[in-house]
Amino acid sequence: MNMQSTPASALAKELKAHTGRFTDKKFDWDAFPSNRGFPELERAQMRYIGSGGSPKEGDTTTLKPDNFTVSLIYKEPGKYAACHSHEIEESFLIINGALVVGWEKDGEVVEVNLGPKDMILNAREIGHGFRVDGVEPVLMSISVDVGKPLPPVYHYHPKEHAPELARSFGAEPGKTLPFDPEGDHPLQQLMSQYVVRHADLPTIWEDAGFTRKVYVGEGGIDYDTCRKEMWGVPAGVAVKPYTRAVEDAFLVLEGSLTVGWEQDGEQVEVELGPRDLVKTPAGRAHWFRNNSAAPAAVWHVIGTAADDGVSYEKA
Repeated sequence: MNMQSTPASALAKELKAHTGRFTDKKFDWDAFPSNRGFPELERAQMRYIGSGGSPKEGDTTTLKPDNFTVSLIYKEPGKYAACHSHEIEESFLIINGALVVGWEKDGEVVEVNLGPKDMILNAREIGHGFRVDGVEPVLMSISVDVGKPLPPVYHYHPKEHAPELARSFGAEPGKTLPFDPEGDHPLQQLMSQYVVRHADLPTIWEDAGFTRKVYVGEGGIDYDTCRKEMWGVPAGVAVKPYTRAVEDAFLVLEGSLTVGWEQDGEQVEVELGPRDLVKTPAGRAHWFRNNSAAPAAVWHVIGTAADDGVSYEKA
C-alpha cells in the first residue's frame, strides 16, 4: 500500500523544530570536562533546551534557550557530583531513584534525601553537590534559570581535595547535619526554604479539569526568575489556546500529551510521550489535551516567576 502525505506547512515545521524527542537524543557521558579522570564523578547529560551547566556547544538536538535551560542527568549508584556553586538558581527535579543533595557553608554541610517528584532549588552562590547512595540509578531534570549560565565554581573537587572530603561536599567528620525544617542551624533553616516535597504540595484543581502543584512561583518557592509546576492531566481533558508573554516548556514524565500551536487560523499539533519536550516561544497561541486512556504527569517550566495573567479554559 502506498502512503501519501501532504507537505508540512511552515508552522508544522516550526513546531517540529521546537520538539525534543527522547528517542532522537543520546546521553553525553563527557558533558562535564572537569569530571575527566575521576570515575567517581561520572554522570551523563541529555540536553533539551540550552546546555545547562555544561560547556558543550554545537549540539544540534538542543533548543535555543531564552530564560531557562532544561536537561536530564543520569547518575549511577555510588557516584557523586563535587560541591560547586552558580551565579543563578538551578533546580533538581527527581524523576527516578533517590538523590542526596548537600549544601555547604564554612565547612559544614546539610544533606537532604530527595525521592521521585521531589525538587530542590539550589540558591545562588550556595555550594552544593549531590550523591547517589541508593541501589538504583537516579534520573533527574535540571533546569538553570538563565539561558547561558557561567561555568560552575568548584569548592571541593577531588582534583584539589582529599576524596573523602570531596565526597562529603566539604564536611569533615562530624560536620554533616541532616535536613530538618525545624532545625536551628542556619543552613538547615536556609535549605528548608528551597526543598519541595511533592506529597506536601497542595493540589490546585483548575476549572479546565487538570491539576497543578506549584514548585516555584506563587504558592511554592517564592523566587524571581522562572515558574515551575507539576501538572496532572486526566484522560480526555483539553484546554483552549492561550498565549504567554514568555516562553514555556512541557516535559512529559508519565503518559502522553498532545500540544498544539495556532497561527493565522492554522492549527498544528504534536503528541509527546514520556521524556519528550515541547518549547513554545513567547507570544505563540498554544493548547494541550490528553488523548490517551491514562493520566499524564507533566513538568511545566515558564520563563517568568510573575503571574502572567494566563487562565485556562476547557475546550
